[in-house]
Amino acid sequence: MRVSALLLVTLRDDPAEAEIPSHRLLLRAGYIRRVASGIYAYLPLMWRVLRKVSAIVREEMDATGALETLLPQLQPAELWQRSGRWAGYTAGEGIMFHLQDRQERELGLGPTHEEVITALAADLLRSYRQLPVSLYQIQSKFRDEIRPRFGLMRGREFIMKDAYSFHASAEDLAREFGVMEKAYGRIFRRCGLQALAVEADSGAIGGSASKEFMVTAAAGEDLILRSADGSYAANQERAESVAQPALALEAERCTLLETPAQGTIEALCDAHGFHPSQIIKVILLVARFEQGRAQPVLVSLRGDQQLNEVKLSNALQQDHAQDWGSLLSLQALEATQLADASYLPLGFIGPDLGDAVLRGSPQLESSFLRLADHTALALDCFVCGANRADQHRVGAQWGQHGLAAPMALDVRCALEGDGLIDEPTQTLCSSRGIEVGHIFQLGRKYSEALDARFTNEQGRDEALWMGCYGIGVSRLAQAAVEQHHDEAGIVWPVPIAPFEVVVVIASTKEPVQVELAERLYSELKASGVDVLLDDRNERAGVKFKDAELIGIPWRLVVGRGAAEGVVELVERAGNARRDGAPAELMAALKERLQQQRLGL
Repeated sequence: MRVSALLLVTLRDDPAEAEIPSHRLLLRAGYIRRVASGIYAYLPLMWRVLRKVSAIVREEMDATGALETLLPQLQPAELWQRSGRWAGYTAGEGIMFHLQDRQERELGLGPTHEEVITALAADLLRSYRQLPVSLYQIQSKFRDEIRPRFGLMRGREFIMKDAYSFHASAEDLAREFGVMEKAYGRIFRRCGLQALAVEADSGAIGGSASKEFMVTAAAGEDLILRSADGSYAANQERAESVAQPALALEAERCTLLETPAQGTIEALCDAHGFHPSQIIKVILLVARFEQGRAQPVLVSLRGDQQLNEVKLSNALQQDHAQDWGSLLSLQALEATQLADASYLPLGFIGPDLGDAVLRGSPQLESSFLRLADHTALALDCFVCGANRADQHRVGAQWGQHGLAAPMALDVRCALEGDGLIDEPTQTLCSSRGIEVGHIFQLGRKYSEALDARFTNEQGRDEALWMGCYGIGVSRLAQAAVEQHHDEAGIVWPVPIAPFEVVVVIASTKEPVQVELAERLYSELKASGVDVLLDDRNERAGVKFKDAELIGIPWRLVVGRGAAEGVVELVERAGNARRDGAPAELMAALKERLQQQRLGL
């Protein structure tokens, strides 16, 4: 390929829309262009990267015995209604693009394909003799993100590999889960990524167990917590830990304390010398369920802890979905939702806030669902709001003064410095990560809902066991840039680089340079090297800057030394340079490329 035919358009300045390095560099280097919010065109350079990533994914998936297929992107609502996810994906989180056809049938653009593949399995898999079966596809998915950002990291259209496996037993599902975990590790290593497998929340996909694969990067949206010895690693949404001990509060009895304009933990501590761990803070939320119930929720937390909304949502779904339908959303309770906003002294609310504040509200149920994190309930004596503006109580205790102990749950975020559950003397450290893969043991959630059954060895019908395994192909490509770049531009790992080598003609006006560059270019092509020839009539400095920005791993420069039979070889990673005879450098280049293709 020649640069003159590549449709290469690079930008000198950082685009205003780009917030993180990888997004800026992909736009500047001519890999992607924004078409609309969260929607990007993959330009020729990017498409080459995506094809290489996809090829690695295919090779590893094929090696597991999985069969490639292609499922419809347009999916009937009826399948999602049978699984119980339609309302949550449309009226709830609202991430599914959905529409009606001319016969007024409801359809959705697939954000994922559990329902479709399970319906096919119900039709195709009838006997244990057909099992296990694994199918995978690579195609575009669609999610109506509330806030698309970071380019391909959180877009509304993206490329994904999703695989689904069907089994006759839980044991065989667990075996396949292990096979896929190892395959994923190979995929990320071959793509040149440092990825960490962590315990994760199964989210809307569901299932009994799941692991995420995180590419460590400062710009990652997820917080990873792990032990120093590597024995434990989890996404903060899923992580469990032992909180640091609270400081004991010394108080002989419960007294009222005037706290004017001290409605935050920080202000209260600054004014009176309390420690955040001695304070109970109250968070008011509204949980909206599929059957129309808007349930107020009052959550008590220790003042130094953070609410984990994922854990809370999971608990609400598990405890109440059977009676009230699927949980659609969990949002802050606003004073405007009450009949009288003055009933709600925000910043001064205690765990015993009365249900009377809800009376007369046309939107909400008439009583709170009261919950508390274990760390809050463990406090013997604490500071809390008095349910009146500018007043707190000091020395409050559960079970006294009208403070009935709420239902105990783990609804706090694990934090850096917390102890491990199994070994509290070991503490957790944190890092940021970009999720590039997720694998699930789904069990029988979908097969039971969609009646996907098989006849077992004993001749009895039972529901299929199922697994699900996803990789964000386009996200992985951008994550590679986030992990591999410098001030000059992208530094692609060789296996997924759009080209392995760029041959740069310093001056196209010099016939000797052109002739030698053309010969080297042809030789590299004949040797199976993915090579680009920069044949543009541009200044050498422009070509060098573009080569660094684009991030091609190796640069072979044919310049003034061409007449004496000398060229320059530059490795993009580290910018190491070497001058020498073309034959010598070409031999060294081919040997090193072969090693890098193998990840050596």
